[in-house]
Amino acid sequence: MNKKIKQLIESNRKWAAQFEKDNPGIFDKLSKQQKPEFLWIGCSDSRVPANTIVGLQPGEVFVHRNVANLVNHSDLNALSVIEYAVRVLKVRDIILCGHYGCGGVQAALERSEHGIVDNWLRVIKDTYRNNAKHFHEMESDTDELNLLCELNVIEQVRNICHTSIVQNAWINGEKLSVHGVIYGVEDGLLKDLDVTTSSIEQIETIYQLQS
Repeated sequence: MNKKIKQLIESNRKWAAQFEKDNPGIFDKLSKQQKPEFLWIGCSDSRVPANTIVGLQPGEVFVHRNVANLVNHSDLNALSVIEYAVRVLKVRDIILCGHYGCGGVQAALERSEHGIVDNWLRVIKDTYRNNAKHFHEMESDTDELNLLCELNVIEQVRNICHTSIVQNAWINGEKLSVHGVIYGVEDGLLKDLDVTTSSIEQIETIYQLQS
């Protein structure tokens, strides 16, 4: 067995034993049902683990992560996760979490080639272009990057709300809210970007489905 994998397995056994000791019967409970309260859509960055930074245990949050926490209308992976979370797991809160200093957002700001990921990040360039006037006021590259990280979160919240999955939940009278937050890797703190959306009336008319 590979030495590194062996170490991971040994660490896992220690964690499982301690977790069961601290939470008697937890694995038996988790094996029989999954009832998370939240769907978390975040960045793949290893420094932003969903459960850890909000103090939630296994089974309490359904997670989807990708480079730069994007939700594209053509991404069947993300859409399938959202559909399963909303229709089957019946989550009531979807949290889109970005983070400051995001490498994916930084790559989108650059004009150099990074590989296939450039196609994935293209939508962030669009967000920059659509908000160009705000970037003229930035005093540093760091400020510019962090603003784009925030705007990217806001845009992805919109994209989630524009899906037929979320809108049909609202049309059917289900209580569902979509939130946008951003994480500071340098201090470990979350910031609410105050873009919570809880009804179809809160999104732009052009995107609204007719009930």
